[in-house]
Amino acid sequence: MNDTSGPGRQIHLAAHFPGVNNTTVWAGPPASPATTPGRCASRDLSLGSQIDFSSFVHLARTAERGLFDFFFLAEGLRLREHNGRIHDLDVVGRPESLTVLSALAAVTERLGLAATVNATFNEPYELARRLASLDHLSGGRAAWNVVTSSDAFTGENFRRGGYLDRADRYTRAAEFVATARELWDSWTPGGTPRPFAHHGEHFGIEGHFGVAPAPQGHPVVIQAGDSDEGREFAASAADIIFTRHGTLEAGRAFYADVKRRLTAHGRAPEDLKIMPGVTFVLGDTAAEAQERAAEIRRQQVSPQTALLTLEQIWGVDLSGYDPDGPLPDIDPDPGSQRSQGRVRHADPLAVAAKWRALSEEKGLSIRQTVIETTGRQSFIGTPEAVAAEMAAFVRGDAADGFILVPHLTPGGLDDFVDRVVPLLQERGVFRTAYTGRTLRDHLGLRHPGEER
Repeated sequence: MNDTSGPGRQIHLAAHFPGVNNTTVWAGPPASPATTPGRCASRDLSLGSQIDFSSFVHLARTAERGLFDFFFLAEGLRLREHNGRIHDLDVVGRPESLTVLSALAAVTERLGLAATVNATFNEPYELARRLASLDHLSGGRAAWNVVTSSDAFTGENFRRGGYLDRADRYTRAAEFVATARELWDSWTPGGTPRPFAHHGEHFGIEGHFGVAPAPQGHPVVIQAGDSDEGREFAASAADIIFTRHGTLEAGRAFYADVKRRLTAHGRAPEDLKIMPGVTFVLGDTAAEAQERAAEIRRQQVSPQTALLTLEQIWGVDLSGYDPDGPLPDIDPDPGSQRSQGRVRHADPLAVAAKWRALSEEKGLSIRQTVIETTGRQSFIGTPEAVAAEMAAFVRGDAADGFILVPHLTPGGLDDFVDRVVPLLQERGVFRTAYTGRTLRDHLGLRHPGEER
């Protein structure tokens, strides 16, 4: 197990392969229109650019060279729409995650491989089989990021419409995870399949599981969510929670709340790793890093992106507004269906009021307001400053580690591995070599059935 307290507490690192939205800056082959640094994902990005296997290989091998715990892929089950049309500021689609990770298992040796797979539009037997297969193929490196969906828009691709009430999405997910674990546990220690039978609110299945016990016993389970129900689900069923928090204070509050919930489920603090998704920008000086960060945000939020981002909150056509002018003085339409496939703001009126107050206080235009309000927490500075700040977050109980989301694909992780990882190692807060073979080994997590 890794040390979980004190100044030498170990940092966990993972790499997220970006590319679903306008925040990704693509760098393609020399002849590609997306080659120019700072070129944001848009309609000029061909489908081939973001499913090219070499891009996945580069980022995964860089993460493994940096001794990261795992490589993380997101999922999209339907192309997002805006005003009834495909949202062309996003990339045009994504390959299926487990397929990509199965291929990456052959070109990596120790790196964990995490796939986002929806618990609403899959079935326990089939998914448990695929995850166990990946765990075998990779020698014990599989992970499953459990996500849910309750919207009819995504459901149309599965002929289920809005059949699942929003209130039921986590109850189905919790039963899904429990059922998958029943399947993984259904073989005897000697390697003989035993019959299983599960009859619950959402699933009624029985038979024999067709895959022998995998190296980890259970693939690592990740949960992404900051809501109260998401936190409770993570405390009861997850090994990692993928979250966001923008400040050290907010991180500490989230960390304390989630770790506190573990006791009620018979779990210890070290049984769940809290890993926020973060970005980073490096420079030889603090001023250079800040300048680079500002330029990246300007490239990520084009004038068109700024207006469309605002329309997702206001729910009305804002194409006649100047992105370099003030925010609209009209109120949002809370019932609008203008954007489909995105997480909805629970209270667009409150968001609009907050953005107006910020805009008025700082004299910000529409584009400047979007730039300031939509950025993920970032570590910005020299490599030494970034290493020190990351160590302070973990040492200060604001996180157990970080899932890095580089703005540049596929080479955006290179500088971090070359310039920051060695400094973390010098501080004694990050490994200098892998000491185990499985993802559970990397994370310091118990294998199922192992005594604490």
